[in-house]
Amino acid sequence: MGIIRVQNIRIYSNHGCLQEEAKIGSDYRVDVAVEADLTTSAKSDKLSDTVDYVHINKIVKEEVGCRSELLEHVVQRVLNRLLDEIALIDSATVALSKLNPPIGGDVEAVTVEMTKKR
Repeated sequence: MGIIRVQNIRIYSNHGCLQEEAKIGSDYRVDVAVEADLTTSAKSDKLSDTVDYVHINKIVKEEVGCRSELLEHVVQRVLNRLLDEIALIDSATVALSKLNPPIGGDVEAVTVEMTKKR
């Protein structure tokens, strides 16, 4: 088993419960870690034998780009697609951070992290 991480994917989107968030939008950061059997790809040196992180990035960009009120909802959509579309993944962890959230304080980020196993 091994872990592939795609870190600090930066996306601008419009998630949140407030109407202002829907109009103005915010910056988001996404970190993904997937667990998979990497022994075949380590020997073969073939992209077809591993988890393609370009595919991971594509899923994240598409799902985070689609508005939701709650970050949990977005993270669940990303997890579902990762496991549905990439057969080699045994489990995935996705952390979605809203940077500089509008919560009335000096807060760098709010993060929702969830894990899903096959």
